Amino acid sequence: MIIKRNFNPFKVWVYIKRPMLLAIVWSIVVWSLCYFVGFKGFSLSFTPVGILASALAIFIAFRNNSAYGRWWEARQIWGGVVNASRVLARLIITFTDSHSHQENYNKLRSETFKSEMVLKCIAWVHALRLHLRNQDDWTELEPFLSKTEFTELAIAQNKPNFLQLIMGRKIYEAMGNGTLGGFDSFQVEGQLLALANYQGNAERIKNTPLPRQYDFFTRVFVLLFIFLLPFGLLSFFQNGSGDSLSWLVVPISIIISGVFIIMERTGAANEDPFENKITDVPMSSLCNTIERDLKEMVGIDPLPQRMEPIDGYLF
Repeated sequence: MIIKRNFNPFKVWVYIKRPMLLAIVWSIVVWSLCYFVGFKGFSLSFTPVGILASALAIFIAFRNNSAYGRWWEARQIWGGVVNASRVLARLIITFTDSHSHQENYNKLRSETFKSEMVLKCIAWVHALRLHLRNQDDWTELEPFLSKTEFTELAIAQNKPNFLQLIMGRKIYEAMGNGTLGGFDSFQVEGQLLALANYQGNAERIKNTPLPRQYDFFTRVFVLLFIFLLPFGLLSFFQNGSGDSLSWLVVPISIIISGVFIIMERTGAANEDPFENKITDVPMSSLCNTIERDLKEMVGIDPLPQRMEPIDGYLF
């Protein structure tokens, strides 16, 4: 996620260089043909170009609004993951401690259960991050699981879902040995359900791209605009300013084309929020926050170092 206010022009160029190079070369070619070769009949009334620009602006605005909606929904999902993880850890800790007055209470067993469940919850959020980013560094989860659990997890297809299965088994095992009471599981399971729903919503965004027709036709219309714009500007300068200022076709065409290209590329960058890019939802930072909060709640030291922005980017 970008949190700095000013962008590095070189990083912006990476996103727009191909269509911008086309706009630069094409505007120079059109002006050169008109000025040096004398092909002045190629000029075009600016009216249809202006109409196309208006229609293109509306189309790009709609696409960008849809892309931002996907990004914002993804951020809301991860905000829900943060909250539900904290509530789950709180319920596990308070429910376990609430049975300390009972005869079958075993302090070591209860403390072990709290630590194991909190660590599994941390493992789940890290697994969801890796799952959504299509990353395979599952060894990150090894410190949070037993050797048997990690071995079973390694062959699971949907690892966040499998971790929920492990947590569910632990909950009902704790009910059986008296660590949890008979009705405690209902509220704990409610938070597991919330986490499962957040995972499903994130997978829906990940696996359902913005309709491809929006992406395709936006790019086609931008290229068409880049193609027609120099001809419309030639007509403007020929009719109003003579040939002495016709060279302005090149910089003005580049500037106007660049505005539309940047607008189009902005939407394209935001429509996929789980691809481990600088424009993504900062899942690594959110996982770090969850890990720090949950370990602090259960008293596990040391806490991981808080993630800070790197050059204005939060990952």
